[in-house]
Amino acid sequence: MDENGAGRVVLVGAPLGNTGDASTRLREVLAAADVVAAEDTRRLTRLCRDLDITVGGRIVSYFEGNEERRTPDLVEALRGGAVVAVVTDGGMPSVSDPGYRLVRAALDAGFAVTAAPGPSAVTTALALSGLPSDRFCFEGFLARTGSGRRSRLRELAAEPRTLVFFEAPHRITGMLQDLAQTFGAEREAAVCRELTKTYEEIRRGPLAELAAWSAEAGPRGEITVVVAGAPAGPADRPADDDLRAAVAEREAAGTSRRDAIQAVADAYGLRKREVYELVHAAQ
Repeated sequence: MDENGAGRVVLVGAPLGNTGDASTRLREVLAAADVVAAEDTRRLTRLCRDLDITVGGRIVSYFEGNEERRTPDLVEALRGGAVVAVVTDGGMPSVSDPGYRLVRAALDAGFAVTAAPGPSAVTTALALSGLPSDRFCFEGFLARTGSGRRSRLRELAAEPRTLVFFEAPHRITGMLQDLAQTFGAEREAAVCRELTKTYEEIRRGPLAELAAWSAEAGPRGEITVVVAGAPAGPADRPADDDLRAAVAEREAAGTSRRDAIQAVADAYGLRKREVYELVHAAQ
């Protein structure tokens, strides 16, 4: 129970794969919560065993299939003064995972909602992609059908911000092929697989190359895809110094100069030679 006797919800950010990323607060909240609502109770049990955590409260399953039905029960627990911790298989609850319904219901009922922040596949993949990260939008999972997916991608084709998606391994090749067809074969992207796990893999390159790689390799595991935003039109051409800075930013993130120049040229609809000359003229 909360020290003030009032119920509250705590969203707990769980490790994406490496248990060493678990925070001290995660340990404290899971040990002290009256109720732990877990997306997968078996994974929670394994995580607690690995971290030597003893959960003192009641553990209940809380996943897509029962989230709507179980939310009223958890709100009742809040009315009784319980601290309800929500934990998913990895990352932050409610971000393409269970949690949003309870957050909304708890707030509507007048209960506090807070978080023990932790890892996020969205921001981790964005940071590792080598693509601009100052502005981005998160699209989560696209439609499962090809027609629905292509329809949404057509709506996003002109989005100038970097885009972040989740995708299942058995749909990733089709998704990348649709991205290449809709956004353009040369649009830069990154496929981030099994983040923070033993077999973490980041593949960067034009969409067409990534689609071909996926078709051959058949990547497995949890996948996050980051795609560069739409190139700006000629009227939106940045100043020379801004173009040089964009190249330098990509180089600092680990991209080769050649690839950084190509990415900046693609991003703003410029000739690669033009950006190359700008960069080397300043040296």
